[in-house]
Amino acid sequence: MSRSLLVAQSGGPTAVINSSVCGVIVEAMRHQDIGGIYGAINGILGVIREELVDLREEAPLSIWKLRRTPSAALGSCRYKLRQEDFNRVMEVLTAHDVGYFIYAGGNDSMDTAHKVAMLAAEKKYDLKVMGVPKTVDNDLLITDHCPGYGSVARFNALAARDSSLDTEAIYTADTVKIIETMGRDTGWITASTALARENQDDGPHLIYLPERPFVAEKFLESVQSIYKRLGRVVICVCEGLRDESGEFVTASKRATDTDTFGHKQLGGVGDFLVSLVVSKLQIKARCDKPGTIQRVSGLCLSQVDMEEAYRVGQVAVSKAIEGESDRMITLIRRESAEYQCETGLVDLEKVALGRKPVPDGFMNRESNFVTPQFLEYVRPLIGGPLPEYARLRKKVLDKRLPPYA
Repeated sequence: MSRSLLVAQSGGPTAVINSSVCGVIVEAMRHQDIGGIYGAINGILGVIREELVDLREEAPLSIWKLRRTPSAALGSCRYKLRQEDFNRVMEVLTAHDVGYFIYAGGNDSMDTAHKVAMLAAEKKYDLKVMGVPKTVDNDLLITDHCPGYGSVARFNALAARDSSLDTEAIYTADTVKIIETMGRDTGWITASTALARENQDDGPHLIYLPERPFVAEKFLESVQSIYKRLGRVVICVCEGLRDESGEFVTASKRATDTDTFGHKQLGGVGDFLVSLVVSKLQIKARCDKPGTIQRVSGLCLSQVDMEEAYRVGQVAVSKAIEGESDRMITLIRRESAEYQCETGLVDLEKVALGRKPVPDGFMNRESNFVTPQFLEYVRPLIGGPLPEYARLRKKVLDKRLPPYA
């Protein structure tokens, strides 16, 4: 007997999470074991509220266009399941004869999927639960990388390069530029800005990640040194930067800015560093902050990212049909001359609520830039080289007047 499949999205939207949902729907339609194909509006909240949509009623072209549509088409949420929610979740799943539950999201979402799987097992309800990895932070354990990361890395590499060119052009007026990227607990996103740097004098000149404690004195020394050499400095910094005591350099203290998982609203570290440079070094500085657009930019979509996101959605369904449950799809990088990646499986329990930091070997000794090993890791994920820009020789005329007084 065929049973229904329910798919939902959770956590921060990305440029490719809809590609995963497309993969889920397309693969589900191939299997006679699956009857209804439903989508939950706003993640697990849609299950609790019984806000389900029939995805078989959607136009085939609309489903296919999901591959290149950014954000979360079904809607998302940041909601931690409470004990009082469990019975309601089971009521809704039972009422719609859901036999397959596919949840796309990051660390917290995998915890939710794991809880649903354990709940179903406790109730002796036949339910296959599969997690589809998604997070721009790239911090899910076990998997080599996460769908969503390649596109945000491409966005920030382009943004950092363009912003650096802007600073180079007008450093006589805008001398120090600080670019603040997303990243709560890990610096994977910030690290990707290093792809912008083609030559030694190109920005970004300094990169700071939360995996290493931020020391203001060393930061100011580095800024001063580069300023003396170039007359300009471009710095990329993670919003989750932490000080030597392990506390966020900046974070909101308002209770309303903390979600149900206990995550504080971050932001403002760029402005803090601007103030530090201005007050301590007496150098003009300003901050660029892309904000949430960096995680959902369709303009900077990585083809590799999109294809891998689609594939993990497909594989999640096929593995559920085979009987797998309480598992997440992983990406495994092959050791080969050309970049190749295959899929694997991991228990949700091993991934839920965990964090994968940027490895120590991906950061330099001075804690202010990344290593060639990181660049080798990230470069294949952004879907091809960045656009080629011109670089003028700027040969100054030999015949010149006396120096201007």
